[in-house]
Parts: sequence; structure tokens; C-alpha cells
Amino acid sequence: MSGRRLATGGLIDRSTSIDFTFDGKRFRGHCGDTLASALLANGVQLVARSFKYHRPRGIYGTGPEEPNALVTLDRGGCAEPNTRATTTELFDGLVARSQNRWPSLTLDLLRINDFFSSLIPAGFYYKTFMWPGTFWIHYEKHIRRAAGMGLASRLPDTSRYDRNNMFCDVLVVGAGPAGIAAALVAGRSGARVVLAESEPELGGALLRDADRIEGGPADAWITRSMAELAAMGNVTVMARTTVFGYYDNNVLAAIERVSDHRASPPPFAPRQRLHVIRARHVVLATGSIERPPVFEDNDRPGVMLAGAVRTYVKRFAVCPGSRAVVFTNNDDAYRTALALRESGVAVAVIVDSRASARGALPEAARRAGIACLEGHVVLRAEGRPCVTGVRIVPLGPKGAGAAASGRRVACDLLAVSGGWTPTVHLQSQSGGRLVFDEAISAFVPQASRQAEQSAGAATGAGTLARCLAQGHAAGMAAARAAGFASREAPPPASEGADGSAMEPLWLVPGATRKAFVDIQDDVTSADVVLAHREGYVSTEHLKRYTTLGMGTDQGKTSNMNGLAIMASLQAQTIAKTGTTTFRPPYAPVAIGAFAGRETGMHYQPVRRSPMHDWHVARGATMVEAGLWMRPRYYPREGEGLRSAYSREAAHVRNAVGLIDVSTLGKIDIQGPGALELLERAYANNWGSLAVGKVRYGLMLREDGIVFDDGTTARLGEHHYFMTTTTANAAKVLAHLEFLLQAVWPGLRAHVTSVTEQWGAMALAGPRSRAVLSRVIEGGEAAAANASLPHLGVACVRVAGVACRVFRMTFSGELAYEIAAPADQALQVWEAVLSAGEGEGIAPYGTEAMGALRIEKGHVTGAEIDGRTTASDLGMDRLLSTKKDFIGRRLAQRPGLQDANRGRLMGLVPVDPKARLRAGAQLVESATTSGVTPMVGHVSSMTYSSVLGSDIALAFVAGGTRRLGQVIHAAFPLYGEMTEVRVVDPVFYDKEGARHLG
Repeated sequence: MSGRRLATGGLIDRSTSIDFTFDGKRFRGHCGDTLASALLANGVQLVARSFKYHRPRGIYGTGPEEPNALVTLDRGGCAEPNTRATTTELFDGLVARSQNRWPSLTLDLLRINDFFSSLIPAGFYYKTFMWPGTFWIHYEKHIRRAAGMGLASRLPDTSRYDRNNMFCDVLVVGAGPAGIAAALVAGRSGARVVLAESEPELGGALLRDADRIEGGPADAWITRSMAELAAMGNVTVMARTTVFGYYDNNVLAAIERVSDHRASPPPFAPRQRLHVIRARHVVLATGSIERPPVFEDNDRPGVMLAGAVRTYVKRFAVCPGSRAVVFTNNDDAYRTALALRESGVAVAVIVDSRASARGALPEAARRAGIACLEGHVVLRAEGRPCVTGVRIVPLGPKGAGAAASGRRVACDLLAVSGGWTPTVHLQSQSGGRLVFDEAISAFVPQASRQAEQSAGAATGAGTLARCLAQGHAAGMAAARAAGFASREAPPPASEGADGSAMEPLWLVPGATRKAFVDIQDDVTSADVVLAHREGYVSTEHLKRYTTLGMGTDQGKTSNMNGLAIMASLQAQTIAKTGTTTFRPPYAPVAIGAFAGRETGMHYQPVRRSPMHDWHVARGATMVEAGLWMRPRYYPREGEGLRSAYSREAAHVRNAVGLIDVSTLGKIDIQGPGALELLERAYANNWGSLAVGKVRYGLMLREDGIVFDDGTTARLGEHHYFMTTTTANAAKVLAHLEFLLQAVWPGLRAHVTSVTEQWGAMALAGPRSRAVLSRVIEGGEAAAANASLPHLGVACVRVAGVACRVFRMTFSGELAYEIAAPADQALQVWEAVLSAGEGEGIAPYGTEAMGALRIEKGHVTGAEIDGRTTASDLGMDRLLSTKKDFIGRRLAQRPGLQDANRGRLMGLVPVDPKARLRAGAQLVESATTSGVTPMVGHVSSMTYSSVLGSDIALAFVAGGTRRLGQVIHAAFPLYGEMTEVRVVDPVFYDKEGARHLG
């Protein structure tokens, strides 16, 4: 194969040269080239190695159907694997690498797989690696290392992606002749039209075929049509945009390659943009994909689809070879032979499997002096590693002749065509039905379930006239269905040869060497035969057993051949055999496009407390907590996390500390039915709660599992103030709203989120009352036990601001929570800190707060994780026996009452210097051989400055029955096995004397 650039022709810009590299070697192309066309123009033959056997592979197609030419692109230090060279537009400085080879493309030592291919047929791993079962852990790492295509980058993708929502009356997918005709007539009606085309140039097959429209060249009609569409304010034309998914309610997804074709994107421009398009009506003018016949060694570099060869010659001015053979079963491939002859390539022979080919195109080839060999087939491609010739044999009633009866024809290019398969992926995704068309030996759209219709080659239309007529009619119908009057007018007149005549040829009989059905996944005809012999009769089973159609190309050139061969083996029609399921995406989409800008801190909304800037200014290390940013700890010079939070926790125990708790969910509940709502939603009793008092509450889900916990204060006869955990604030609010609107609509109560309206802080430690008395209205008397007892609430002024002060503790120390209006919360925060200077007050973060609550055995989200019951948490006493409440019945299920369930217990290491880890698995034995049953897991751990060692809360099977027992905390990720003793979950001040002050 000796590709070269033609001196004239093509749609490339010869005035602009572009430098690029492939596997470290520098080449030159032109603006308008793809990486594939530029490589062919530079005579590059070998571009890839196959997935399984590592056979040499070359460029095969021109678009998303390409099975071979997958490369890795280097983009700003980030490698993007599995990019098709055929769809990658050339830009200056492009750097591409071949993949799936070791150590190099030309010398791939894994080619040894090809020599041992008889030992690794389809499904071999299902059988080979099942025995002995215990060896799987050894097999797995080698299998995973060998599997896959390309190597994902370990560096972050620095590209920018956008997302966009679009609405239109008519969406036309595909800007070939049918798509352009549909967009024109729909646009003229006044409908809002979007025309999406995956290629940078509009025109589809017209870019490679010298047809005539409206009395002139097709390219002139394209230019006029694009100018008319551009002048319509109601039409949006989107090139480089691939519609890859069709979903319910006429919602389609498309990816626009905004700057993939540039060396660097313009300022503020994304690399790609994901469009979610909601259309009233859809016209699918998605074209068709050429399928190859299957014969021996049909994967060698130099074997190409005939339509692709024609595209490279006409659109890119590239001759993929110097001497060609065309192998076909249809008239259309004769266009390629004529195009090659016109470009100066010697066409040795056209090999046609049909006994007679008498259409206009075959006759034109004969008049041009091209030898046509009818009733013959190519038995095999010859040459190593690239094609140097073909073996041609006669095809009779009993099959193909033997190689000995044929003749060898020298060539470096073999253009193959087995017919055209309509691109029905989107129509199938929409829920539409397919029917097999015997005339073209392919499935075509039949019935639609949504407001869509197909047109042009996507329906099997084989002539330009039919494509234009169908597109025109579809555009008119779509506009009318969307409510726009479309003026009656004939479709554009056209002149073009009919290349649709064909006779199916799926597999050249008599193959003794590898004949590939799925070139990307190395699935041969022998693999399909093996699957049939082993009982895989379903198309979906065939797909999974052999991996036919499971590659990145989704079998675009292989599925029909595979289905036909399977149908033949089952002695039934292809229509009865059916197809596999078409799923989105139609073509690969970068994962970053789905995320758009929602990455890092933009992944979800970020909420900041009123004191956020104060924390940052004092050097706090911030951490995400739900949607909030909270100070984790305030490090001093030379301090790490462990030493900093240990210091902060000890300071709270011995003096006084202040923490920002503004992130807690806050719900205001009012109305005559407020008390009844609390009684039904909470598991514990609320009728006895007096005005001015606070109570801890436990809320269950309907299935009896603990949902959330928190406190609720009674501010008035019908006025309550509820706090929830930070993570569940929105869920609890939604739960209460649902109960009031759908379950108990007659309950006269209203719930309102006031989380953002109140800033809050917790003042904790043995000196906290002294600090509070300096800022609270009324001084020491207002802060005294008599005025503000434990679990009391007072609406008073703090630092001159109207606040709510709650006497409650999460740390186990004497503590107060102060809620201030959000816009004045920082003023109160700073006033409290100023008042506490004489007491040594210091702020503390969430890590110290966690240490304090673990020492007291208090639970949080790590324990209330959606799997635990009140009994598991040691809170059965909170479940009322005098009322009904949500979750009561299902909480009594025997499985949830099982004494062997994990119960909340404490753990301390036998060796005080040993480390504990959250998530560790608890086992009774330290053995590492065999299967060791778990007896629980560690939910939370911390270093306790009080006890001088790590401590943990854990769920342990048997609960209190294991008090004093020594078990083991296993952490396989680090290979750790730590002896731990089961203790009471309250590590500190079990009597609760300290919070009374």
C-alpha cells in the first residue's frame, strides 16, 4: 500500500500546511484533513494492532464505523485513548500515538497470541479460568492487564465542557441530501428547525459522488442550500454535532465538538458542548453504513471499505494505494473503481460475486476499460503485514472454488463492499420497530413510537432522487405535525446513477484461515460457528459469548454479517433471527461532556455559613459537609490533623470552645396540628414537652430504619423549631412536606426551612456559662441554671442581637447553642469570642467535634447510615409504646429484632499505641487464610486525648454480650490486623455529670 496526495481536487485547503506527529514521527497535512486522511497521504500503512490477536491493522473506513484506527491523543498533558483517526480533524501540533501494542507498533511481541489463536477461541476464558476456583485471584490481575483498549490517563482532564438545553419544532439529524431537503422545507414553513450534522462539512454522500441537483453540480446545490438556511432566523445549523441518544418524550442528546479541531480553544470556549434537545418532531436522515463481505485475512492493512476509498479520493484528494482490486456484490462499488481510475490509480479488476452485473455503473466501468470478473469472489487477502495481492476464485452453485483453482492478482489496495446498512440506531433507541428488507438485505425502520420519521438512506433509499424526495416529504410532514403550514412544492430534481442493485454475500465459503466478522474485536466466522455449536441461539447470547459488536464501534460494520451467518447456521431467515439492542451512545462521548462545568467545587451548589470568611481568614482547613463548607480544624504552625484536633478537643474538655453549627438543618413548624405532626413523625413522645424546653427526637423511615435524629424546641403553644443533621436537612423537609400534602392533608400545620435564616454556634466547655453571662442580656442571672436549665430554650438578646439560646450538648460538656439571624451571626460570633478571651476561648472544628461526640457515644451520619435500627443504636427506649408513628410496625419485624444484629459498642485497642480505622471489618480470629466471618464493623474512630489512645464506635454482633471480649479489627487495604477490646460505647462521663455544670 502506497498512499499519496493527489495534485488536485478535494475539499482540503492546500494553502495551509499542518504539522503533526504519529508515534513520535513528524508528518504534514492540510487544513480539512482528518488524521486518517493525512496518514494515508503520507503513505502510513500500519496504524494499530487488533484487540485480541494483535494483528496488524490499517485504516478501514472514514467515520464512526472505523474499527481499526483507534489512537491516543495527547491533549494538554492528558491522554485521550480510543479516538478514531477517521473522525479526528487535523490541527497544528496534533500528537497521536498508536495503542494496544508492546513494545512498539511495528514489533508487537503480543502478536504471539495470533499463533496460539486455536487455544483461545471465543469464550475460552469462561471455561479456562473457572478452575481451580481459588486461582481466580491470580488470574484476574493478568486478565485485566491484557483487557481493554488504550490506556486511560491518570492526569486530570483540564478541558472545559459545557451543557445546553435546546427546544425546537423540528430536529433534523444528518445533513446529507435528505437532511438538507428536510431542513429547507421545514425552515420555509416558519418552524424552529435544528439541523445537526456530525461532520464539519455538510452534504453527506454528495461530498464523494459526482451527482447533479437542479441542473448543476451537487456542491453548488449544497452551497445555495446552506446560504438559504443561514439566512433563516428560525433555523440553527450545527456542524460537528453528533446526536448520540434518543430518549422518551422526543428528548435527544447531542455532542458538539466545539474546539476539538483546534490546537487550543479560543478564550472561554469549551472543548465540547452537550446539548439536550427537546423536539416536537424529529427527522432521522442518518444515512447508511457500508458493510464488508467476510473472507480470509480480510483485516490486513490495505483492505478498505469501497465507499471509504471513494471518500478519501474525492473529499481528501488522497489515493490509498497505487494498484487496486474492487470486491463487491453491488453496483455502488463500481463508483469507487471509476473514481480510482479517474485519479490515476490502476484498477486491476473488479471482482463481482453476482453472476451478472448489467446496471449503468457496471457498464460505465466496462466502457472505461476496467476489467470486470463476474461470478467470482476474493477468497483471501495476501501479503504480510499489508496487502500485496488477492486470491480470486469462481463462485458457483456449490460455493467458492478452492484456492488452487483461482488466481493471484497483485495489488496494494482492496476496496470491498457487501452492500449498505441503514443507520437505524436512533430510530431503534426511540422505541421504533425494524423490518428486514430483502431488496437491500438489511433492517429498515417500519413503525415509530414517538414523533419521528426516517428519510433517505436511513430507510434504504438507494438513489439520490429517492433520498431528496423522502427528505422533502419528511420535512414537510414534520412542520405540519408541529403546527406550521408548509407550502406544497416538488423536491429538488436530481441526476445520479442507481447503485442499489445487489445480491447478498455474507461469508465467502471455503475459508480455512481467519475470516473476521467483527474486525475490532477479532471475532471470526469460526467463533460464530462455535457459539452456535455450543447452543447460543439468541443474538444477545451470541454477542456476549463472542463479543461480536461489543467494541467501541458497536459492530457498525459487523452486526449484519454476524446475524446473517448465525441465521444460516440455524437454517432460518435473518428477519426471524432479529437484531441485538441498539443503545446510546451511538458514538463514544467523553465523560467530561456529561459532567460539563459541574466538576470539583462546581459539582454541586456550595453553601457557606455566615462565619465562613472569618474561618478562612484564621487559617481554618475547610471540608465539605453535605453542601456546606465547614472548618475542619484550625492548625497552628507545625501541626497536622491529628495533633490539631486533639488539642482543640482537649481545650473544650478543660476550658471553653466555640464551633460554627450554622449548617444544621432548621425547620420552623407552626399551626394547631404541629404537635400531632411531631407525634406521628418522631418515634418518641412530644405531648409532655413544655414551652421553653428542648427534646431530642428520633425519626424512622416507613421500613423501621432510623432516618434522622435531632432536637426540637417548643417556642410557643403551636410553634416548634426543629434541627436536623446537616446531610439530611433537605430530606427531612421533603419528608414532612410529603406527609402534610399527601398523607395527612387535613393536618393544620406548616413547615418552612429556615436553615439560611439563622446562623448558629455552639459554646461548649466547663467555662461556657461564664462566657455566655458576659454577652447575654441579663448577665449571670440569665445564664444561671434557674433561668436556662438543661434542655431549656430562651429567646433573649446576645451581644445586642435577638437570638435563641438552647441549653443542650453534643460534646458532653456544659454547652449552649446560640442561633442568631444570619446577617448578624458574625457579629454575635465575634462578640462571644471577645467575651471569652479571659477564659481562654478558642474556636474548634468538625474533627474535634467528632472526637468529643465519639467519647460520649453520640451517633451521627456514620452510624445513622440507612441500615441501622433504634435497637442497633441502643435507643430502643425512645420508641414510644403509647402511640403510633411512622415506621413502628415494620420496626418490629423479627429480622430487625434479631439479637445477633450488630449493636453499637465501643472499641479500644489492646495496645494503646495501635491505630484504628473507620470501616475496618471486625472478626473473631486473626487468621488470614480461608473465609473469616465478620462480626461487625467500625463506623467511627478518633484519637481520644482523655484516654490517650484511639477509640472507636462499632456495630458488633451480640452487643453487650461481648463486653470485655478481645476481637480483631481487620483492614485488608493496608494489611492491618489490630486486637481490640469491646467496651461500653460511652467512653467518658457515663453518668452525664459534666453537662449539668
